[in-house]
Amino acid sequence: MAGKTFELEQVLIYRSEMEKLHKQAFEKAKQVLEQANQELKREEDLVALLSREFQRCQQDIGCIDDMRMYADFFSRKREEIKQYGERIEQLDQVMNEKRSDLMEASKEKKVLESLKEKKAAEFRQEMATKERNFLDEISIQKKDKPT
Repeated sequence: MAGKTFELEQVLIYRSEMEKLHKQAFEKAKQVLEQANQELKREEDLVALLSREFQRCQQDIGCIDDMRMYADFFSRKREEIKQYGERIEQLDQVMNEKRSDLMEASKEKKVLESLKEKKAAEFRQEMATKERNFLDEISIQKKDKPT
């Protein structure tokens, strides 16, 4: 039995490709976000380490200029960490948008796949009905034929 081709097969292929592209974009956004989170964690760990080091050797610092350099350094690091946090928020928004796009593309593809399955089931049902009618016709002809 030769199968009937799905009229929207090209659209289904296109939607599958679009889903694949959206999935790649989402994975890339997720990877960038994870890298930014790792960078932020490294910076926070570095500042914590340097802060402990500063507290340990604070007694040995005799010059106010050295104290001011440490204060400026920690102030700059706090600002950098704040900027990392803002960047992470932006990257999180981008990732959520990519996730939303991926979900929409998946939904569109699933609608067509569902339609394709429905059409295939209808076709199989139609073929089964035709085959049954054909067999019924053959049995009627055999019955009507005198032997």
